[in-house]
Amino acid sequence: MEPLGSSSAPAQGKKVTINASTLSLAVMVTIFLVAVVFAANQNDVIGWLVVVISLGWLLLSAFLVFGLKRGAAKMTSQLKAATAAAASQGRSGPSAGPVVLDEATRNRDLKLDHSFKIVQVQVGVVNEYRLKEGEDAQGMVDRALETIEITASNARDMMKPSGRGEPMTGEVID
Repeated sequence: MEPLGSSSAPAQGKKVTINASTLSLAVMVTIFLVAVVFAANQNDVIGWLVVVISLGWLLLSAFLVFGLKRGAAKMTSQLKAATAAAASQGRSGPSAGPVVLDEATRNRDLKLDHSFKIVQVQVGVVNEYRLKEGEDAQGMVDRALETIEITASNARDMMKPSGRGEPMTGEVID
């Protein structure tokens, strides 16, 4: 007897499955051969009908046994290929896994896009009021520049990696 949790238990389970399929196929072959021998000895229509039925069951069981073994082997090879592809994809990048855009990244990108739109609008305000005379025009330019400064600061804060006080570094790819 082996203790529970033994490392040979999964191998035995697989061996029993293979032996069970081989055993069932052997039983079907034996039934077919016995039916043929009795039908030949009796030379009876019912005997030959039993032979045809047992042949049908033999062919069906052989199809199932070999088809399932072939399907299991194909699935195993596909699983190994997918695992290898996932492992190589995970090792190719600077991070431990493939790049996946999650909800937080999507929200951050939307906020940054909004910040850039604010800067564009405020640049339009500055261009509109910078050539005009008066305190109102100068006030609009000052508020627009202050808004640009605040928006740029907030956008830079969003781009900082968590836990670090410096902006992200990297190569910009067009």
